[in-house]
Amino acid sequence: MRWIAIVLCCCLGLLGCGGSGMPGVGSPAATGGTGVKSASVPIIAGCQIFPTNNWWNTDISKYPLDKLSDAYIKALPGNLHPDFGQNPDYGIPFNIVPSTQKKVPVTFYYGSQSDPGPYPIPPNAQIEGGPHSNGDRHVLVLQRGACKLYEMWRAFPVNHGASWRAGSGALFHLNSNKLRPDGWTSADAAGLPILPALVKCAEVQSGAIDHALRVTFAQTQQGFIHPATHYASNSRLKTLPPMGLRIRMKASYDIAHITGQSHVIAVAMKTYGMFVADNGSNWYFQGEGGSASSCWNDNDLNQLKSVPNTAFEVVYTGKILRLPGL
Repeated sequence: MRWIAIVLCCCLGLLGCGGSGMPGVGSPAATGGTGVKSASVPIIAGCQIFPTNNWWNTDISKYPLDKLSDAYIKALPGNLHPDFGQNPDYGIPFNIVPSTQKKVPVTFYYGSQSDPGPYPIPPNAQIEGGPHSNGDRHVLVLQRGACKLYEMWRAFPVNHGASWRAGSGALFHLNSNKLRPDGWTSADAAGLPILPALVKCAEVQSGAIDHALRVTFAQTQQGFIHPATHYASNSRLKTLPPMGLRIRMKASYDIAHITGQSHVIAVAMKTYGMFVADNGSNWYFQGEGGSASSCWNDNDLNQLKSVPNTAFEVVYTGKILRLPGL
């Protein structure tokens, strides 16, 4: 994850364009919109994962192509890569806690763009990559009843979880379409939530994923498209993807030969697509990790590694936004 825009924002003392983005055809407005509704909205632990017309739950299979679609795809070489599987240290786990979960203090390195604690984090919370990881160490916590989602990046327990320290943190109210302020990060470089974007074991077993996924690329553009609110790049090269760019698998790409878990994922990519959410290896997309990893079949998921970049296209969902003065 890169944090260039945080430094720039702090130096300028300015936020972004304050909701001046132009929603694309059928896309929801920032606080509740008119998107093409999903046939079914994801529910986890009794919590609906955002309103039906939220960006994450919007069918984009009929959205118009972005005029730079071919140029974007050409600049993003490589094949699709599931960044999760049977190894529990791969993928991103999430934690479900009761409404009574004790809240503990949290301190953030990037406090000016983080939602302040305390957070209801259990002392034994699953951490991305495991407790000894030196990677992004995301900690995701979904609170039952309140249906609030707490997410942290580079999270470390202090005194056996009596408190936590992290690079950044964000709170999402799952009953709202409200975005983070323009220019603000989250636990993801794009200012987006992570949990809604993960491929989850239960939904794949059910035969349908009813939401968009997240994808990373090594090089991104200095800009974002709502619902993203943050970027992590110094480049203004127009063919690089901005954060929040929406990519879908082409309707014409034949997936008849793709079976099992991979087929369910491919259908979701045709229907809901993927948001560019962070800097990372090209075409890596994320699924549930940790204790859920035994659900995955690596041989099955490996089918997706043969899907080339040319199987994808970019749809138009709104203007690219930047911080003032850049």
